[in-house]
Amino acid sequence: MVGREQSRRDDNGRGSGAGSDSVIRLEPIGASNRKAVLALELSQDQQDLLADNASSLKEAARDDDARPRAVVAGDHVVGFLMYDASEGDDEALIYRFMIDRRSQGRGYGRAALSALLEEIRALAHVRDVLVCYMPENEGARRLYHSAGFVDEGADEDGEMIARLRFVRQKHGS
Repeated sequence: MVGREQSRRDDNGRGSGAGSDSVIRLEPIGASNRKAVLALELSQDQQDLLADNASSLKEAARDDDARPRAVVAGDHVVGFLMYDASEGDDEALIYRFMIDRRSQGRGYGRAALSALLEEIRALAHVRDVLVCYMPENEGARRLYHSAGFVDEGADEDGEMIARLRFVRQKHGS
């Protein structure tokens, strides 16, 4: 398990009903969760907004800097994310982030993003976190803005770039 465990909450901060004592954790992709990650689905209206998980895992197998994670609630995989935090760069890039269509609206995305940002913050070399999302993806915009990301404008592919800057404490002065 990596990242801080988060209680499952709805958008108003309330427990989400039965099983609200569940926690979110991020796990590296392995034999125990790969099949569940591949079975995750986006809703029909979200499918054009993100690469499928099979393609993402193939990409991760070829890219030593890719850090794929399963988003796990209790003992169920509810989402998938992937980021890059290369040692030679002070920026991390979140480039895959999805919650299964059957698990959306339960606060899992917010809890997973919080756990992910904690995992990235623990990497001392990272100063900024970047994320790209499709401008028409209002849910992603709200999620990233709620975590402190600030839009910087569109990239060459028309995706919105948002940045979160970590404030690091200076030591020894």
